[in-house]
Amino acid sequence: MINVTIRRGQDGKIERFRVEGHAYYDDPGKDIVCAGVSAVTVGTVNAIEALLGLELKTRVENGFLQADIPSGNLDPDGKVQLLLESMVVMLQSIEQSYGAYIAISNTHQ
Repeated sequence: MINVTIRRGQDGKIERFRVEGHAYYDDPGKDIVCAGVSAVTVGTVNAIEALLGLELKTRVENGFLQADIPSGNLDPDGKVQLLLESMVVMLQSIEQSYGAYIAISNTHQ
């Protein structure tokens, strides 16, 4: 099971997300759930860094990704949050189709 945790601040903005585990939907290399989740989450981090020039503090290991969004007013026009919320929508779409293999939870600080 892949567990995705979205941590939001008091203002509702995403401050961190964490992805842990493996789907085991299929054999490694054929697992479309793992591939989809990886593409969405790593792609979001890469998009924020490449398009907005904001480096996220990330930790990546086998079956684990955590990304922390820097605090402060580094997102005055909301583009980082838009990309992060887009990521959540894409993950929810995967969860709707493959809910036995992925679970998304939201926490508030």
